[in-house]
Amino acid sequence: MHAPAADTPATAGPDASAGAIRPHAEETFADELKALAAADDRPRPERWLLSPWAVATYLLGGVLPDGTVITPKYVGPRRVVEVAVTTLATDRALLLLGVPGTAKTWVSEHLAAAVSGDSTLLVQGTAGTAEEAIRYGWDYARLLAHGPSRDALVPSPVMRAMARGMTARVEELTRIPADVQDTLITVLSEKTLPIPELGEEVQAVRGFNLIATANDRDRGVNELSSALRRRFNTVVLPLPATHEDEVDIVARRVDQIGRSLDLPAPGGADEIRRVVTVFRELRDGVTADGRTKLKSPSGTLSTAEAISVVTGGLALAAHFGDGVLRAGDVAAGILGAVVRDPAADRTVWQEYLETVVREREGWQDFYRACREVSA
Repeated sequence: MHAPAADTPATAGPDASAGAIRPHAEETFADELKALAAADDRPRPERWLLSPWAVATYLLGGVLPDGTVITPKYVGPRRVVEVAVTTLATDRALLLLGVPGTAKTWVSEHLAAAVSGDSTLLVQGTAGTAEEAIRYGWDYARLLAHGPSRDALVPSPVMRAMARGMTARVEELTRIPADVQDTLITVLSEKTLPIPELGEEVQAVRGFNLIATANDRDRGVNELSSALRRRFNTVVLPLPATHEDEVDIVARRVDQIGRSLDLPAPGGADEIRRVVTVFRELRDGVTADGRTKLKSPSGTLSTAEAISVVTGGLALAAHFGDGVLRAGDVAAGILGAVVRDPAADRTVWQEYLETVVREREGWQDFYRACREVSA
């Protein structure tokens, strides 16, 4: 069994995130990670804080022998998580692929937290991401004063992860220009990052790996070259399989976000179910009973957007109501999520309101609230 490297950051204590709106995963769930490490007697890859079994348990949830409850971070197929964790234990990088809102970033963060104890070695991909963000940059004051040197070099998160044997993350890989993406080819195939200005290189220490995420609706933006795609094992994160799974995900995340914002306990289970029902029906193009075909709007109506709608409604209820989540608190948020294209989507929404919501038993308050904000 391999012990974590001496320079691996310790899991942050409960005070490390004091005042943060959204503490990092390794801070929020420090107690669970500590309990898992204490109970984990299985072999660990070098410099991993936990064994692959314990990492999967951290993501999927469970109960330890001492009674400690590990809350699920991801609700979905167990095999998806097991394949992702196993990939990180090999020399292959991991690509998490899926439609928007399928928890790719969330899973990426928690995998890095459980494997390395640090989820912050992150490159955020955008159209403006430069090669330096993946390789290295320079402290230009030192560069001009003394020329190229190690002191003048500014390592990227990927370079730091390589040197320390940790997990690096690249978010929205397909948003990054293709020539910058291909900077990763040498890193992933040769496990080295050349520094030609110094005639040196940084070689990856055992334990290093990389997790990238990509939105499969971004095909055609900056598609991965075949050479780069071959360096990844691709794991597709599906949308929640059932209505109950999605309700559970939304309720859990809203509760976590609400506590970080000092909002009251979400309650409002009926409204959460309604939001999820609306999103799933419009997303699938058919009502839950399969009887009525529906037109789908242009937006994704993802689980992440449902979480945002319910969180916004909870804030409305807390600050301008009695703290109880009701139909009127989520109606405007749903309208904003559904109607992205004012011309086409408004027609879709009005048809759905009149043909489905209006006739649905027990939904009259929801219908009135949605009609009021849609007028």
